[in-house]
Amino acid sequence: MRTGRARLALALGLLLWATAARAEDGSDLWLRYPLVSNAARLAQYRAAVTGLLVATDTATGRATHDELTRGLRGLLGTEVPAVRDVVRGGILVASVPSRVPLISAFDLKARLARAGSEGYVIRTIARARATDPPTIVITAQYDVGVLYGAFAFLRLLQTHQPVDALDIVERPRLQHRILDHWDNLDGTVERGYAGSSLWDWDALPGIKSPRYSDYARANASLGINGVVLNNVNAKAASLSPEYIAKAAALATVFRPYGIRVYLSARFTAPMELGGLKTADPLAPDVKAWWRRKAEEIYAAIPDFGGFLVKANSEGQPGPQDYARTHADGANTLAEALAGRGIVMWRAFVYAQNADDRARQAYAEFTPLDGRFGPNVLLQIKNGPIDFQPREPFSPLFGAMPQTKLAIELQITKEYLGFATHLVYLAPLFEEALAADTHTKRTGSSVRQIVQGAAGVANAGSSRNWCGSVFACANWHAFGRLAWNPQLTSAALADEWLRMTFTNDASFVEPVKAMMLTSRQAAVDYMTPLGLTHLMARGHHYGPGPWVADAGRADQNSVYFHRADATGIGFDRTATGSNAVAQYAPEWREAFGRLDRVPDDYLLWFHHVPWDHRMASGRTLWNELTARYCRGVESVRRMRATWASLAGTIDAERYEETRAFLGIQEQEARWWRDASVLYFQTFSKQPIAPDACGAPEHTLDYYRSIVSRNVPGSAN
Repeated sequence: MRTGRARLALALGLLLWATAARAEDGSDLWLRYPLVSNAARLAQYRAAVTGLLVATDTATGRATHDELTRGLRGLLGTEVPAVRDVVRGGILVASVPSRVPLISAFDLKARLARAGSEGYVIRTIARARATDPPTIVITAQYDVGVLYGAFAFLRLLQTHQPVDALDIVERPRLQHRILDHWDNLDGTVERGYAGSSLWDWDALPGIKSPRYSDYARANASLGINGVVLNNVNAKAASLSPEYIAKAAALATVFRPYGIRVYLSARFTAPMELGGLKTADPLAPDVKAWWRRKAEEIYAAIPDFGGFLVKANSEGQPGPQDYARTHADGANTLAEALAGRGIVMWRAFVYAQNADDRARQAYAEFTPLDGRFGPNVLLQIKNGPIDFQPREPFSPLFGAMPQTKLAIELQITKEYLGFATHLVYLAPLFEEALAADTHTKRTGSSVRQIVQGAAGVANAGSSRNWCGSVFACANWHAFGRLAWNPQLTSAALADEWLRMTFTNDASFVEPVKAMMLTSRQAAVDYMTPLGLTHLMARGHHYGPGPWVADAGRADQNSVYFHRADATGIGFDRTATGSNAVAQYAPEWREAFGRLDRVPDDYLLWFHHVPWDHRMASGRTLWNELTARYCRGVESVRRMRATWASLAGTIDAERYEETRAFLGIQEQEARWWRDASVLYFQTFSKQPIAPDACGAPEHTLDYYRSIVSRNVPGSAN
């Protein structure tokens, strides 16, 4: 029998354990479901949600029921009873086939038609008698739409929206909404800054981590419907029977959440796995091998999504090795899928000794427009180089009207300070999607042209999924924009903050402002005025504008900035590489003229004299140094904003962000000092006095810095 002291010790231990279990470590992402703090809203919700009827008894229906039960329990602070009918109010959740008479009674046919195959309807239905409470109906044509609708309804409660007169019809604007994981089969993650791979390949298929279902829940809450499991720098083994079985195990976890599994395919797999002497995509035995492989995969994964392929880029094999085109290669794999899945063929290519790397993808792919099969998507990075802090949109988006296209965005911050820099990427995503290609078609913006969006994922084994809490905002923003590219950065930041932290406006408003300025801050302290690719070689961590010893010209920073005694910038006008000619006339006129090009793209398209007079009245040199300092000052303001919010949220996540902002300011200053000192060797001009002061060290000091064991380096 325990003594009183022992019982007290046990009670205290249990209390400490419970407190630790409730600690806000970021693992719940935006699905925290805390008790609604607004008393009036809480009363409204409790009055409206008197019962729950989920009338879809499938795996997806059960996932929907579990999510609503979990969410309503937390948000309302009470258990919502399961009921057999909703004549006395409550929530009815059903797909049309499961409850046709009941749904038909609410006259939702026209709305369901507008919702399409993946969309949903949420409607508050008043009863005939005024004394009867209304019913909230969440419905869709298929179960996955009901699941999306359930998450949308919970989102309304999480952000304290009214639910007394709902009439919502939502459908995804893009058909393919996919996360690309650059996870290697050895558990490392290329360009991953959140620990090791989510996939425990050694334990699969026998052991399936609970984190897999949590990951699926998070994606479904955003409407993401596909996941590529392995790195685009693919190993042939990913298509072996051993790894197909592992992928099939993950597919069983993801399937109830409407998520299809995809695999990156190595082009030479027929040789490496099949023992063939060639991987020529037009060779009959190669075509037959891919057909057999597809059948093998579909036998294990009936809803397999298809292949992602990186070919003839950065040393990866491809059809050009056999004098074939990208269309030849893509179509062979697409034909093997026989209409059951898609091939996402990446347009990220660049060749040795190209005159301008920004021109190559356009040059290689535009002659192939109309030659790709109907189940091929050409996957194009948002800009023509490589996920830089700011790039103009890729001209390919406006140049291939007969080809299905997908935009590729990088959620993981390879060139943006990794997980420790707070850089909210929704403004970058929104900027790329909103770009008007000025092509002669109905709807010429990128978001109207593409059929899909692929995001290079930032989720890993870290407890908070993304390496930092704020890095997860970019995952959220990508998913929501893939569902609806018309959403704004401000609306998404507001939503994420309310769901992730609190609905308190005294916290939300200043932090939202901080998030919305953070991307421009990073552009300023890393690559202002259209400069690009100034990062250290290989791992891309920290400044390296002096890099000149890479194996090929277009992997060197000096190739991109071209600083010399006369000025700085890459001439892409008609007097230079003429990359500007790849854009529509409206953009050629804007980008190609020094007196019209926006400051954001000045040095991307022009080599500009150091004494060129800018719109600000400053010379180019003084404007450049001012922009670098402006970036540092922006981070200082972010730190001050965050410091003023101490005590408004949980200590765990507050302290993490406080520490990371300190690192970010130090590294922003590192970027500024190293960069202006280096470029000063060409301009020969003094650094004008500013808020950043004189650089802290010499240029030789910054050039001597060697960063070792940097996370996310290529395996």
